[in-house]
Formats: sequence, structure tokens, C-alpha cells
Amino acid sequence: MPKYYEEKEEDGRACAGLREDLRQCLLESPCLVQEGKSPRQCLKEGHCRNLQVSFFECKRSMLDTRARFRGRKGY
Repeated sequence: MPKYYEEKEEDGRACAGLREDLRQCLLESPCLVQEGKSPRQCLKEGHCRNLQVSFFECKRSMLDTRARFRGRKGY
């Protein structure tokens, strides 16, 4: 469940809400907490995959020329 809210202090960077949600998901994942692996290894194993894909899509939409008219995807 995303934990990003509008009244939260804005980071100013693109896709800041998704970045924060992905970070929190990784920090709370059992891969990182119990097994002691690095966040990069947990992402390779597929933890928090849906947030990782959403963050990628948000970053990719910044390069899309249609985003000028439609707005960025994500938060």
C-alpha cells in the first residue's frame, strides 16, 4: 500500500512519491530485514516488483514528448 500523501513535504524531484514508496518497501522487505541482503539483491530477486515497474514507467514518461500534454505517469 503506498504511503505517499499530498500533505507530505515535497522532494522537488520527479517521481518523488514512487521513489519514497519503493525505498520504504525495500527497507521493510523480509529479504533485507531477515536475510541481511543488499537492496540491489532484493530487487533482483523480485521484491517490490510492482513499485519498481511503476517507478521505471514514471521516469520513462519524463522522456516521452507526449508527457508535455498528458502529464507524468505515477503520482
